[in-house]
Amino acid sequence: MKRVVTIFLLLCFGVFGAMAQKGTLTGMFTDKANNDPLIGATMMIKGSTTGTITNFDGQYTIDKLEPGVYVFQASFIGYSPVEQKIEIIADQVVTYDVQLSQDLIGLDEVVVTGVVNQKSALESSVAMTTIKPKFMKEFGAVTTAEMFKAIPGIRSESSGGEGNANIAVRGVPVASGGSKFLLLQEDGLPILQFGDISFGNADIFLRADQTVGRVEAIKGGSASTFASNSPAGIINFISKTGDFAGGSIGTTFGVDYNSFRTDFEYGSPVGEDLKFHVGGFFRQGTGPRDPGYTANFGGQIKANITKTFEKGYARLYFKYLNDKAISYMPMPVMITGTADNPSYSSIPGFDLKHGAMQSAGFLLVNGVDGQGNSRTSNISDGMHPVSSSVGGEFSFDIGEGWNLKEKFRMSFTKGTFNSPFPAQVGAADGIAQDIAGAGYMLSYANGANAGVALSGSEIQNLNGNGLLMRIHLFDTEMNNLNNFTNDIYLTKSIDKLKVTLGYYKAYQKIAMTWLWQTFLTDVSSHGGPRLMNIESADGSFYSENGLISHGTPYWGNITRGYDVGYSIDAPYANMELEVSDKLNVDASVRYDFGSANGYYLNNHTAAVDVNKDGDISPVESSVPTLDNANPNLVDYDYDYVSYSVGANYKIDKDKAVYARYSKGGRANADRLLYTPFLTDEGNTIDGLSADKISQAELGYKYKSPKIGLIATGFYTKISEQNEEFGRSINKEFRTMGVELELVAQLGKLNITSGATYTNAEILKSINSAEEGNVPRRVPALLYNINPSYPLLNGKFILGCSLVGTTKVYAQDDNTIELPAYAYLNAFASYKIVNGLTARVNVNNLTNTLGFTEMEGDTFVDNSTNYFRARPITGTATSVTITYSF
Repeated sequence: MKRVVTIFLLLCFGVFGAMAQKGTLTGMFTDKANNDPLIGATMMIKGSTTGTITNFDGQYTIDKLEPGVYVFQASFIGYSPVEQKIEIIADQVVTYDVQLSQDLIGLDEVVVTGVVNQKSALESSVAMTTIKPKFMKEFGAVTTAEMFKAIPGIRSESSGGEGNANIAVRGVPVASGGSKFLLLQEDGLPILQFGDISFGNADIFLRADQTVGRVEAIKGGSASTFASNSPAGIINFISKTGDFAGGSIGTTFGVDYNSFRTDFEYGSPVGEDLKFHVGGFFRQGTGPRDPGYTANFGGQIKANITKTFEKGYARLYFKYLNDKAISYMPMPVMITGTADNPSYSSIPGFDLKHGAMQSAGFLLVNGVDGQGNSRTSNISDGMHPVSSSVGGEFSFDIGEGWNLKEKFRMSFTKGTFNSPFPAQVGAADGIAQDIAGAGYMLSYANGANAGVALSGSEIQNLNGNGLLMRIHLFDTEMNNLNNFTNDIYLTKSIDKLKVTLGYYKAYQKIAMTWLWQTFLTDVSSHGGPRLMNIESADGSFYSENGLISHGTPYWGNITRGYDVGYSIDAPYANMELEVSDKLNVDASVRYDFGSANGYYLNNHTAAVDVNKDGDISPVESSVPTLDNANPNLVDYDYDYVSYSVGANYKIDKDKAVYARYSKGGRANADRLLYTPFLTDEGNTIDGLSADKISQAELGYKYKSPKIGLIATGFYTKISEQNEEFGRSINKEFRTMGVELELVAQLGKLNITSGATYTNAEILKSINSAEEGNVPRRVPALLYNINPSYPLLNGKFILGCSLVGTTKVYAQDDNTIELPAYAYLNAFASYKIVNGLTARVNVNNLTNTLGFTEMEGDTFVDNSTNYFRARPITGTATSVTITYSF
């Protein structure tokens, strides 16, 4: 027994003695410029997985270290990393405080978007822009897509509300809508496989909130070979993963408009090898344009959990989005002067800066579905995405220089798109006679003046402008946009050569029903537009609560239904060679192939008792329904090859030059339907199943403690086939220009800026008269300048953002211009106490009137013209109170 006790005591003392031989490293991370603590910074032993994260006070501790000399790496997102040799002494605490300098332009940050082998932006032969959460807050964007305007090279026509933005890169035209050649991603996988699905643009299903750690944008470069359908670029929203314990809760409310939003997020390590993050938002309100009802209502929740292993990690994540958001369509605008020198202004009675096409008196709509069954829709649903996503990410070192990585996600997605579109704006008497003939009777359909008939003089001066609108209600059901993505690749390191082989497998369902109707309204924005009823002189035609047709005969009855599945397979390969410490080259190739299978339906008209009252009224005598008995087949295959070759030369630790040539493709999806580009057998006309982009880039990167610069020259050729409401598009374009991103730290003054100069031309078109013209809505210059300045020892920060564009042509015929404009956003933030901050943002402080797009109406010089254009929103002020813990 004594012997056992003795052995036990010796073992205990031996263990404690061994523990006593360990050493500890501790210290604090601070910003070198202002001495603020850096929360979530990383201290690691170089070449090891041993390390830690700083806490809320910027402090870190690594204990149980064996005695010896180590090289420690200190890093933090947005700052230049440092390395330091430190000797760990047995049974002692070594203190090492770290001061990091801001990496003003992010050249020291590791690029994870559009690459397979991660390296710093300075060492990568791609044009990369990174947006941090701090800048997202200060830029003052009202919507997610408006934030993209801060990215040089990106043209984001974000005037459509919380979604439905037109997004393009480096002058690549937007021939129809959406982001055809640009892919929107979350955590490295696409939101949707195609960015320009009709009424299902990818940005409708994307929301920026406090769960976003940063946004990375690649323009051109290797985007064409490391993702499908993205030859012009990728914008990737990267989620926080709980690297350190902490979170925030914030409330944002409108000052001059009705809106209330709560954001929350929290993440934390759980033990040494597990961490999680969860967050989201909820909001409700009218939005900055008041339609007279709650137009924005809903939110999202996201969560992820990460398990770290000795040789890799595994991560699972989840997202649920259910958010109604109002959609802004083109609005009636008055234009005078000449086509060469037009003057734009609001129509009397309609405020272009704060008015909307929706109104409280124009909500419930009775109609029929594709089979002629009665249905009721609600315009207040607006853009209503409902999406549940589950995914994962795995990365492991499997030995002998091999690394395996896989990402996958399944999304169950559907929704609605409901928005009134002005198909025609004109003199009330002219539109009324076109609908009901001479001797018509016009009256208000509802409201306080319901049934009150209008006389001739009242019609001529209706609402102070004497105008009516023929409204087409874009009532679209996104029945099924489910999609699946799996991306797996192996990388082998052989000395200074890395070889990657991967396989991308994806599927996208696109099932939609377009159930559009036509209404008659006045032109007003104060409680309107108001529905108008009209009746012919002989009573043979009369409208019902403003409805003049179940369908859109003015456009040839665009009632559609389709259900098509798109498969995508893409093996790819990449080689990267570190020729020297300064020069690295890479080459990648991707072969995309897939198929489209399904059907689309034409429509036919018939008498339908829509309201089930036993009678067929005039508007029920010709109701479009889908021709389910005669489906049009969709059955085609496609394939195309993409490749990219690049080189980066690191002049020194602060400067680099790079060059790249790429050729990429983009498969066409639902916008090929209802065009002559599909045969009766469901095949595509040879060569039209995919569009192509060829691009060359030459860039320069520079960083210092005071200035960061990225300058890229580009040359691009594009071929595109498309369709927009019956208009077939088959064109070739050429763009070239320069993209600049400049960040400067001048004392306490910080300035972030970007600009893109573009020269673009239509090379070929179905309409030969357009050849040689400038593509529509491509400006010669896009720019943004964002200065900020701290006061009161950094507790108070003032800043602004100037966003501008030169004039553009409204259409490819180059007959009328949309004027240049610039607007100013401003913000002020104040740190009340530690962790509690108040911020005021003013979007469009100057209340500027600007337009992002316009329909192709005929312009008459030196007359009053009424067009339909989509304006930016006027001044909108919000206050945010955030507590970080």
